[in-house]
Amino acid sequence: MTAPDFHSVPSSTAASSSSSVPAPVAGPGSPIVTKTRQKQKSNASTNTNTETPSSPRHSAPSKRPNLQSIGVAESTGDLVEMDADDLPVKMPSSNSTLVDGVDGSTEMDIHDKGLQRQGGDIRDTEKMIETKESSGSIEKQQRNGARDGTATDDSALQHRKSKKAKTTNAKDHYPPLRDGVNGGQAFQQREHAYQAGGIRFAPWNIPYRRRLQTVAVMIHCLSIASTVAFFFFLCAIPIFWPILIPYLLHMLLSKSSTNGKLRMRSERWRRLPIWKLFGEYFPAKLHKTHDLPATRKYIFGYHPHGIISHGAFAAFGTEALGFSEKFPGITNSLLTLDSNFRIPLYRDYILAFGLQSVSKESITNILSTGGRNNEGMGRAVTIVVGGARESLEATPGTMNLVLADRKGFVKMAIRTGADLVPVLAFGENDLYDQVSPKSHPNLHKLQMWVLRTAKFTMPFLHGRGIFNYDVGLMPYRRPLNIVVGRPIKVMQRAEGDIEAAEVDRLHEEYVEELKGIWEAYNGTFTDGKVELQILK
Repeated sequence: MTAPDFHSVPSSTAASSSSSVPAPVAGPGSPIVTKTRQKQKSNASTNTNTETPSSPRHSAPSKRPNLQSIGVAESTGDLVEMDADDLPVKMPSSNSTLVDGVDGSTEMDIHDKGLQRQGGDIRDTEKMIETKESSGSIEKQQRNGARDGTATDDSALQHRKSKKAKTTNAKDHYPPLRDGVNGGQAFQQREHAYQAGGIRFAPWNIPYRRRLQTVAVMIHCLSIASTVAFFFFLCAIPIFWPILIPYLLHMLLSKSSTNGKLRMRSERWRRLPIWKLFGEYFPAKLHKTHDLPATRKYIFGYHPHGIISHGAFAAFGTEALGFSEKFPGITNSLLTLDSNFRIPLYRDYILAFGLQSVSKESITNILSTGGRNNEGMGRAVTIVVGGARESLEATPGTMNLVLADRKGFVKMAIRTGADLVPVLAFGENDLYDQVSPKSHPNLHKLQMWVLRTAKFTMPFLHGRGIFNYDVGLMPYRRPLNIVVGRPIKVMQRAEGDIEAAEVDRLHEEYVEELKGIWEAYNGTFTDGKVELQILK
């Protein structure tokens, strides 16, 4: 993550009509009854297919000028991979790589939306019917095979059946959620915006609170630039030199970002009203699906990276979305690059949020010290696993996760005995536009070269401005729904006892849980047309 760097339920009203002329008495098979029933079916079908106005966030994007600005997205997941590679691993006889994709508009998603409206009883009934049909088809296939001498291998059938059941069960772990945000007001304001030169400008009658929300996001987006500029301003005044020189020495020698003591973390700073405004800007909402006991420790994997991971900052870097209320007794630390703690004044800004380095030393210290028994119980860290490579895949209407070969965070979980918690942020990729690698392949090659050599990348992006909706570096006002998934229990092992087979098993289970979150809530938080892709 770069540290500095939602309930509208569509309703359809059924039309009803009455006639003052008494209806003639007719039997069930008479033409009058038949025509009446046909008319009723026709009306019901018409009412069912009546389209409701689409949500603002799903409306077709307006034409924007082809302007891009340069931003920097740094990798946290990359460093976890490099640090975890130092851990000794016992290699098994065989190894496999998981690369898969899940279509967001499958029948399972459409069926699940219906189940959310009708209740849990229908879910159980449909599941029983599906199980009976599946078992019946397998038995029929086996009987036919035995009759003609081409019986299907039982192990192959069982493997396919268990693989299908695994994905279905992962989805069934999650309760129904509702979109807790409403962007109708912002949509109306954009519709009445003044346009000049193809750019839509914000009207003057914007509510005062929305202005404050914009200011809050602007302050955070400019935090690096403003703190560095203020530091050099102080350097230009000789009277401050006796203070600045010791401060620079302290910054270079300090272990506050890696010792795991969290001494500079300020709960009062994390609960300031300005961060509540920050979360309301998009708006963002944190969804809890399972309880997390405070007697365990956790590693949260945040997906996707997006451009600047605003959702991760709002949910885990502050109390804007109520993390401590939803998960009492857990102290969560958001991790970022260690280089951010070498920027004067900015390091103190992010340390107050409780941000820590994403290095192996930092993760080990946080999850091995402190907490209820001074062994890390009740503590958690949040890692943006995809890193800088995933930020290049962050375009609106996509969900591409660079995860197939990322297993360093799993190794760290085994080493520290921390449970893995998948987190999926619906809408993170929609906050900025950036140049597509398909339309600009040479530019994409340059970005990948910078990523390989400098370990960070430069997305050519643009968002909205402070007083306009089309040009600038501010993120778009688009809903963010951050879903915290089911924890995966991990048994702690010593470094020399970590086996590659166990790493692969936990990684596969983690990916299945992410797919379960996607299948359960894709139709709730997106238009259902987005496809989840697991990339290398």
